[in-house]
Amino acid sequence: MPAKELSPIQIYKLLPCTNCDECGETNCMAFAAKLVNREALLEECKPLLNPEFTEAYAELWALLKPAVKAVEVGTGENKLTLGGEYVLYRHDFTYFNQPAIAIDVSDEMSDEEFETRVHVLNDFSYNYIGMDLTLDMLSIRSTSGDPAKFAETVKKANDLTRKPLMLCAHDPKVMEKGLEQVADKRPLIHGATKDNWAEMAELALKYGCPLVAYSPMDLDTLKSIALTLEEYGLEDIVLDPGTQPIEHMSTNLDTFTALRWDSINEEEEGLGYPLLGAPMVAWAVAEEDPVLNEWNEAQIAGALITRFTDMIVVHGISGWSLLPQIFLRANLYTDPRKPVSVEPEVITIGSPTEDSPVLMTTNFALTYYTVANDIENAKVDSYLLVVDSEGMSVESAVAGRKMTADSVAEAIKEFKLEDMVKHRNIIIPGRSARLSGEIQEASGWSVSVGPLDSSGIAKYVEEKWNPYPE
Repeated sequence: MPAKELSPIQIYKLLPCTNCDECGETNCMAFAAKLVNREALLEECKPLLNPEFTEAYAELWALLKPAVKAVEVGTGENKLTLGGEYVLYRHDFTYFNQPAIAIDVSDEMSDEEFETRVHVLNDFSYNYIGMDLTLDMLSIRSTSGDPAKFAETVKKANDLTRKPLMLCAHDPKVMEKGLEQVADKRPLIHGATKDNWAEMAELALKYGCPLVAYSPMDLDTLKSIALTLEEYGLEDIVLDPGTQPIEHMSTNLDTFTALRWDSINEEEEGLGYPLLGAPMVAWAVAEEDPVLNEWNEAQIAGALITRFTDMIVVHGISGWSLLPQIFLRANLYTDPRKPVSVEPEVITIGSPTEDSPVLMTTNFALTYYTVANDIENAKVDSYLLVVDSEGMSVESAVAGRKMTADSVAEAIKEFKLEDMVKHRNIIIPGRSARLSGEIQEASGWSVSVGPLDSSGIAKYVEEKWNPYPE
């Protein structure tokens, strides 16, 4: 049932009504309102998870379950969840499961190219404001049409990576030989077409794997395949509507937007499943320079990530084409109503002594990591006090009174800075200069106003900082 047709009273009647405030709300009615507005998750009500409320939980889940079904691929610590989204736009609620990025290989690649691609998948990692951004899956295509060759390739992939796999072969005989090698790894099967859906459905049921319904540029047939698979007993389905080259970008955007719109806003049967896009189609177009293919692929990938795909398959493995995708994905799949923050604490940078400087910043993640990296790169041995600003940057926190002289003084006391250094001097960001007098009065520490930008900290400490002013 769409949220607009639900009332908080309907939800409230099914809640435990304990007003325990474990969900963060003062009463169950407030929590019910948040559930209706897609501002909270059912699991946040801890009493509801007790056995005595099993039936109530089931009723609530039927009313509030995600419009797009969550489909799990793989096993163990690298298991992925595709889909599981509630809303069309992230500002309505938030997005939960980042779209998986899969690297493409085939069973006719040379051993050198194959292994290089798998190593890129395994080793790719970039730390971005405290998050380790990685790649997620390996997509193995059968281009040879040889069941034995495909099985050998799948086995080799399974030996080289623990990442989840997608097996791509539309010949059921070829697919089964591949599945036999990794049946216990729950790979994603690509795919069921209008011609082979029955055989592929049998394989999906036999091996307990999720199945891709595939019908390029024919949404009516795609929906028909999905509905038929549902009737056949499959629950974990992914939809691949086909992806067009760069010159037909508008078609891609229209297709993926229409599918997600109809699944969430129209609740159309057969469409409430994760979407798969294949930017690698850019490589099917002959270009004078392969860099152009990779550039076009990167454009398609970025567009599809913003247009609701839950998984993309790429062929290019250059850092310059992959990094924008993982940054875009990471930024889209954070809650826009909750600033990304770190825990307030004191960070030791380098090997500080009791005469080393004490610097201050906020707990907004981007600010914190920028400041900490600048200090580390400048090799300034120091203590960095991270003050709770409710995840706001320095200027915003000061302007909005989320960081005040009192909160800084409390942090100095809470983290026992007086036990770490002999002096009583703290360097505050230049953008919080107007708090300097108040901080000095509230804390009893002398205050030095540092540079506006953290890149100037090293020069400031060397030339201007005096921990023991006369």
